[in-house]
Amino acid sequence: MRSPIRRWTGLSPRRKILLGGLALIATAVAVVVGVRVSGGQPEPVAGRPGAVLLVPGYGGSTTSLDGLAARIRSAGRTATVVPLAGDGTGDLTVQARVLNGYVNSALAAGSGPVTVIGYSAGGVVAWLWYVDYSGAGRTGTIITLGSPLHGARIAAVGTAYDPGLCPVACQQLAPGSALLTRLQQSAQPRPPWLSLWSADDQTVQPPDSARLPGAVNVPLQSVCPGVTIQHGQLPAAPLVVGLVLRTLSAGRVTAPAPGDCAALESLGR
Repeated sequence: MRSPIRRWTGLSPRRKILLGGLALIATAVAVVVGVRVSGGQPEPVAGRPGAVLLVPGYGGSTTSLDGLAARIRSAGRTATVVPLAGDGTGDLTVQARVLNGYVNSALAAGSGPVTVIGYSAGGVVAWLWYVDYSGAGRTGTIITLGSPLHGARIAAVGTAYDPGLCPVACQQLAPGSALLTRLQQSAQPRPPWLSLWSADDQTVQPPDSARLPGAVNVPLQSVCPGVTIQHGQLPAAPLVVGLVLRTLSAGRVTAPAPGDCAALESLGR
C-alpha cells in the first residue's frame, strides 16, 4: 500500500490545489464551530451586537410586543417576538425551553450576547431560561416589564378558588410556588437586569413583585411622577420604550433620574 506522502506526491498539481482548498475550508468550519459551540450550546460571537428576543406574557399574545420590536428594529437591532408553546398558559419551564431554542438559533447565526425582554409572565420565563439553560455568558441584558417575579395575588386567588380553572402557568405564578421559590433561591449570578413596573398596575399585585435583588429596579413613577400606565400599556408606553431604547443603545443598565423623564418619553414616542 502506498504511503499518504507518496499518494500526495503522485497527484497532479490541479488535484493538489483542489484538495488543499477543501482542507482549508474544513479547517475554517471547524474553527468557527469551535468558537460558537461550547458544551453543546452555541456561544455568542464577541464584538457583535446581540439579538433582542421579546417574550410575551401570560396567554402568549405576541401582538402586545410587536410595536416595541418594530421600534428596536428601527434602531438597527435584530428583534424577534418569541411565540410561546400552546396558548401561553402552560408550564413555564416548557416556555423557557422554547425561548432557549430561539437563543440558540440567534447565537448560531452569529449574534453577540442576547438581550431578553420579558413582558409580564414573560419576565419569569426569561429568568427560568437564564437559570436552567446556562444564561450566564450568553446574555447581555435582561429587561422585564411588569413581571411578577415574586408572584401575583390574582394567581394565588385562582389557585385557591379552583385549581382546575387555573392552568399550570397560573399556579406557578402564585406567590410562594415551588417554581418561584426555586428561582429566588438560585445561586446563579444575576445578569445586568433592568426591571420596570408601574404603580398603576392592577394585574400584577403588588406591582413591586417586579423588584429583584441585584437588578436596577425602576418604578416608572419615580422617573415621571404622576404618569399613568396600566399593565397592558407597559410595552407601548413612551417612557418604557424610551428606557428600553436607551438601555440597548448604551449597552449597559443604568438607573434613570427624575430629570430624564421628558427626554425618555420623547425618545419613546
